[in-house]
Amino acid sequence: MSNYEPIIIIEDDEDDQELLKEVFEKLKYPNKLLFFSDGQSALDFLNASTLVPFLILSDINLPKLDGFALRSKIKMDAGLQLRCIPYIFFSTALNQKAVIDAYSMSVQGFFVKPTSMEEIEKTITVIMEYWKRCAAPNNFIMHVLKQ
Repeated sequence: MSNYEPIIIIEDDEDDQELLKEVFEKLKYPNKLLFFSDGQSALDFLNASTLVPFLILSDINLPKLDGFALRSKIKMDAGLQLRCIPYIFFSTALNQKAVIDAYSMSVQGFFVKPTSMEEIEKTITVIMEYWKRCAAPNNFIMHVLKQ
């Protein structure tokens, strides 16, 4: 996985999309941000593309296909599963059941959307720095795909 591959952000709230754009720009991460307002359009994009995104940052409560259903479809699709895309929930929907359900679906993280810009910046920094340093299967997949 290249640290500079695009980041897929699945968020139906336009204000939250703008806020995330501002945060990524302020933090100077060079990754292109690909926004989708529902899970189905993100899934359609992933199925039509050979792109191996740096990570997927997904809300839970989404129209058409919610974050849990999207994660399940990605996990059940052998081609998508082989891409080993880190799937992270970034949502206000915090409750014990949601967290248990998320981790039982093998998500790589569950983060609660902070309410302040400063806290959002801290959270995005933690997520990005972790995955930039992490040895992940798609580090090797990208090498094989480029040969």
